[in-house]
Amino acid sequence: MTTLDWDFGAAYDFFISLFVLHHADRFGLRPSWAAGVRQRLSAAGREVLEQVQTFAPVPLAWASTLPAPKDSQCALDALAGLPLNERILSLCLTPDMDEQVRQTLQAIAARAAWTEAEQEYLRVHYLRRGDALRPAALNNLLTAWSRADETGERLLLALREYAQNFFLEEEKRIRPYLQLSLEDSQGLPASMQVDELVTRLSRGVRFESLDSVEALTLIPSYWSAPLVFITRPAPGQALLVYGARPDEASLVPGSEVPDGLVGALKALGDPTRLRILRDLAEAPLTPSELARRLRLRPPTVIHHLRLLRLAGLVHITVSASNERVYAARLEELDSIDASLRGFLLPN
Repeated sequence: MTTLDWDFGAAYDFFISLFVLHHADRFGLRPSWAAGVRQRLSAAGREVLEQVQTFAPVPLAWASTLPAPKDSQCALDALAGLPLNERILSLCLTPDMDEQVRQTLQAIAARAAWTEAEQEYLRVHYLRRGDALRPAALNNLLTAWSRADETGERLLLALREYAQNFFLEEEKRIRPYLQLSLEDSQGLPASMQVDELVTRLSRGVRFESLDSVEALTLIPSYWSAPLVFITRPAPGQALLVYGARPDEASLVPGSEVPDGLVGALKALGDPTRLRILRDLAEAPLTPSELARRLRLRPPTVIHHLRLLRLAGLVHITVSASNERVYAARLEELDSIDASLRGFLLPN
């Protein structure tokens, strides 16, 4: 039986927001606005964050160890208290990382250099995982680890600059949403099964691997919505970050048009995505199966599925082997209709 726990803190959004700002297209965020936020930093600060974000994961497990109130200042203080070379270790070595990858990166840091064999091993590893690193990203990874002390110092300075120039104010804006989402989520019926609860909070994602999890911690995040982040800090444990941003709210402060409505209309305004949604309404399918049906390349189908997912229009079942099966989430059409009417006819 899986036991549930909850966690709360803006430190999660501190790191997730950086990820979103550097991968804006994955989250339906306007790239021009994301670039504008990054421009608030100095050239040196932008450079190190852009380099690290080409390969670094969101350090959920590390953020979970921070003391209360677990906000951005707590994260910065904790990083400042670490030796220079341990900062990149703390932020980039996730507990569920392959052990050989971990040892390879630590060896590069210890030697302050890498071999051709290590470079090729890391390239093939990320390719096999489906996270293929472009040549520039792979070079950023190797360079950062071979200069662990320098990277640790530059990274902390950049994170402080990011907090000062953007996130400290953003933290004040999103904290009430996080608190409200936590209260609402904890108020859901106790009779709900764990997989049912996760599917509801994640807006349509079911992880088959959670069947083996003994302790699950659920964490609300404003910036992750509508997507989820998951990591395993220890055997039998999992941390799952779910979206806490209301449909009527936006990532862009002051924006009058809800992100969810824009994403939904964009998703529905394409003939290929409508065909995909119709096929998924008939039966659950994998991206490969959809590609064969539609005679499209799998990457093209995955692109369309990502936009449908951002709009909340698909269910996803993720197997223990990370295979994804998609199904239509047609009940979301009623919410889209209500959101559109609410925006056009607010009174």
